[in-house]
Amino acid sequence: MPLLVLKIDVDTFRGTLEGVPNLVRLLRQHQAQATFLFSLGPDHTGWALRRAFRPGFFSKVSRTSVVEHYGLKTLSYGVLLPAPDIGKRCATEMRAVRDAGFECGVHTWDHVVWQDHVRNRDQPWTAAQMQKSWQRYTEIFGEAPRTHGAAGWQMNQHAFAQLDAFGLEYASDGREMLDQDGRLTRPDAGPYRLQANGTRLDCVQMPTTLPTLDELLGRTVAGTELTRDKVADFLLDLTAAPRDHVYTLHAELEGQKLAPIFDKLLAGWRAQGYTLASMEQYHRSLAIDALPLRPLQWGELPGRSGELVVA
Repeated sequence: MPLLVLKIDVDTFRGTLEGVPNLVRLLRQHQAQATFLFSLGPDHTGWALRRAFRPGFFSKVSRTSVVEHYGLKTLSYGVLLPAPDIGKRCATEMRAVRDAGFECGVHTWDHVVWQDHVRNRDQPWTAAQMQKSWQRYTEIFGEAPRTHGAAGWQMNQHAFAQLDAFGLEYASDGREMLDQDGRLTRPDAGPYRLQANGTRLDCVQMPTTLPTLDELLGRTVAGTELTRDKVADFLLDLTAAPRDHVYTLHAELEGQKLAPIFDKLLAGWRAQGYTLASMEQYHRSLAIDALPLRPLQWGELPGRSGELVVA
């Protein structure tokens, strides 16, 4: 059976407190596995308003209604309100995810700082940011993290090397390229080993292969406006031909107001014959020695502003 790997990015304080428990309940109802990747330091979501000057930002905001999904309070953190320390205040909620039987890992220390700055930062800055999240994760869970998924699919060569230094066997830090219809552009899309700065790295990369809800909602694709009533069917059409996929969802979206869409997706993927899996399960299924070697690359994806790490 093909695997549909569910990778859950938890970006904010509110998403950890409210969205994560909702997703745990929904996943258990569908007997689905998944990997939760936590932001572990301060929630500076309000600082993200600086992205207003980036091309494509207003288009995305208008389509996905950031205020509706994140809330005015969250959008004020770091600007009008102090930034809550997610790891300190939500440790109980995080441990509850592990205790419910789900894989947990590191998303980032400070989501906005990492997403907006890591691409052009040096090795000391990068290592310091990652060490903070590793230490906090270990304090919360009593063991070192086993996996990582980069905030905003933003990395640099030092960050990838640091994953090897931490001894991680697998991560999901980038994306596969998609065409305007959301379909994969390369037939051999999937896990790979990364070559960065002339060095082959050991940590296996398992890139996201499907568009995310916030990249799809409100867009018109092939003459169809992807409303909330239609977006699940659109995604299910992308997965109709069986093959392994990695789908990234967000605690702030699928864990809250977009939960009915995710519920429909889970049922649809089950009906299509997929095993709903964690990143760890995916890694165990791979023939590691046969994976291709790919360079570190950047590219743009439909529905998302700015460049991301792509395969």
